[in-house]
Amino acid sequence: MKPAVQMIIAPDHRLPVGESRTTADLISDRPRPLYTRSVMPFPAVVLPFAFLWIAATTVAYGVEGSVPDSKGNAPATAPEWVFPTNTPAPGDAPVHDPTTPLHVPGSRATYTEAQLADRFSAPGWFPRSHSAMPEIVAYGRKPDIYACGYCHTPAGQGRPENASLAGLPAPYIIQQVADFKSGARRSASPGSFGPVDLMISLAAHATDAEVASAAAYFSQQHPLPRVRVVESDRVPRSRVVGWVYAAVPGGADEPLGDRLLEFAPDPARHEERDDAMKYVTYVPRGSLQRGRAIAMNGLSGPTTACVTCHGNTLQGVGLVPRIAGRSPTYLIRQLFAFRNGVRTGSNGQPMLPVVAGLTTRGMIDVVAYAGSLRP
Repeated sequence: MKPAVQMIIAPDHRLPVGESRTTADLISDRPRPLYTRSVMPFPAVVLPFAFLWIAATTVAYGVEGSVPDSKGNAPATAPEWVFPTNTPAPGDAPVHDPTTPLHVPGSRATYTEAQLADRFSAPGWFPRSHSAMPEIVAYGRKPDIYACGYCHTPAGQGRPENASLAGLPAPYIIQQVADFKSGARRSASPGSFGPVDLMISLAAHATDAEVASAAAYFSQQHPLPRVRVVESDRVPRSRVVGWVYAAVPGGADEPLGDRLLEFAPDPARHEERDDAMKYVTYVPRGSLQRGRAIAMNGLSGPTTACVTCHGNTLQGVGLVPRIAGRSPTYLIRQLFAFRNGVRTGSNGQPMLPVVAGLTTRGMIDVVAYAGSLRP
């Protein structure tokens, strides 16, 4: 049975052939085959990592499994479905194929599995989608710093498990790396979450000059549509592929409930770092209308409305980052991080009173609306 009728909010803005962006996932602690997919019993949703200040939601929305306390505050721990996690690769995992050429739609480039598994080389399926990458973005610095463009993609578009950096202010990016290094920015995951753990490690080894070079580069790139937001009662049953949800073959589905699930519609293209692929985020019906109300009006007047700081179209103002068109999974992780006291950098201080009374449902609504907008 296919998912129930869906309302697609963000149209499928297809990119011209040869113009796109690369993606990359932060792999588990041990390298694994590109097509090894860990199965996860479905209580899941996709959402993941990076830079934001989003204003959010309403204590009027209760959430099954995430019951607010007597004051209407959100639960202290983020739900597990916010952090889809790879199962570690078995010790006898096969070596990545170094010879068979792989292709993605619309690109003339070819890579092998072995090349795509090399985190010291950002795979550029669509080189015309970005300017020339500095050394730290294209190749990193062995042995401690992977290529920035491997995870965040050469054009800085990012993926659900990490941040979209394209067009963000360079000083903002620099401050976030500093926060990872100082401990002011951590993961809201109940346990370890590979992408954030890796970013903390990289921040500890990067020099100021390397961070400044990467920040300047990503700030000059242009964000592109990366996600479609769909309202639905049901979703495909899922597994975890590269820190993101993917449908289990066979077409089975299940109730969505009070979750937000972000899917890679083609797991192979996700694993091949195809940055022309657009992700699909399923949210409960009515999320977009409720989220728009929160974004525009806030909870207690304009001081808590998203547009107050992020601008009327949520494109960002000055050093306040853009949240329009970003991964809803990534955004909701940041709300939980602010709410749970693991994002405490000075740039994020205005978010603390905003998220103090948010329920999980309210967070889902507001990030769904933000993600549905054009970046």
